[in-house]
Amino acid sequence: MNTEKIIVPLDVPTITEAIALIDQLPQVSFWKVGLELFVSTGPEILTQLKQRKKRIFLDLKFHDIPNTVAGACRAASQYGVDLITIHATAGKVALKAAQKALEDGAKVADKPVPNLIAITLLTSLNSRELAFDLKIPLELPEYALQMALLAQESGLAGAVCSPQEVEQLRRTCGDDFLLVCPGVRPTWAEKGDQQRSFTPSQALKAGADYLVIGRPITASEDPVAALQRIFEEIS
Repeated sequence: MNTEKIIVPLDVPTITEAIALIDQLPQVSFWKVGLELFVSTGPEILTQLKQRKKRIFLDLKFHDIPNTVAGACRAASQYGVDLITIHATAGKVALKAAQKALEDGAKVADKPVPNLIAITLLTSLNSRELAFDLKIPLELPEYALQMALLAQESGLAGAVCSPQEVEQLRRTCGDDFLLVCPGVRPTWAEKGDQQRSFTPSQALKAGADYLVIGRPITASEDPVAALQRIFEEIS
């Protein structure tokens, strides 16, 4: 079902607010836990989600030397989450070390191996910032593709990319490579700080496996109605 392709971020600062949102939207099966909430609550929020039989996207965007990202992934493997993120720019050695540590840690913890997916380029960045601020000479679509290919060559399950890059990444990386898209905005929602966005139906048509949709739902005056509107758009 397409409704299972929607991941809603728990972008709130407290566990009380997070649980209230989870319980307000029981039809959401997949939730994202990012830096703010995880730093605030620790793994307790993951326990709460598991108790409710929800899928979990642990979006901590690891980015460090190989030994450190491996240790972080080994520790995260015990939580039984579904997706974990790491920056592709950590490099091939770090990506491979992280993937191996996840597999080893999950085996020890007797848990399924989470899908490790690489951040290609944050969706808050645009072509001008890539060229002038980060001094990267590649065109943005080509850069995102190279980061996704680096992840694939390193044995990762997939990548995070903007919907605008999905079609090219799907064509090049194949059907078995997971593509998760933040920066998805319905036509009736504000874009906010997302520079490279598509509507939910456009992103799915382009080849996305999962869509991360936050503020159009969670910042709405009526989150239940907003979610239902998105479900109707993609069904």
